Amino acid sequence: MTDCGCEKAKAELEEYLHNELKADDAADICDHIANCPDCANEAHIGEVLTIAVQRACRETAPEDLRAQVLLSIREIQSSH
Repeated sequence: MTDCGCEKAKAELEEYLHNELKADDAADICDHIANCPDCANEAHIGEVLTIAVQRACRETAPEDLRAQVLLSIREIQSSH
């Protein structure tokens, strides 16, 4: 493996965090992150944000709010 450098690591960080890279590219970025404090910090922030977004997407709206939104949508659709 070779050090891919900060530019490549930061450019492909999101894909790396979502396991969307080829194994060789992911290994290069992982190795770089392990040896670069600045990129390791960026990766940590990305991981925290990814977890927060995933958690937020699992939450559901309260049933009464959901019903109100659906009613509003139906009213708008029926008036067009």
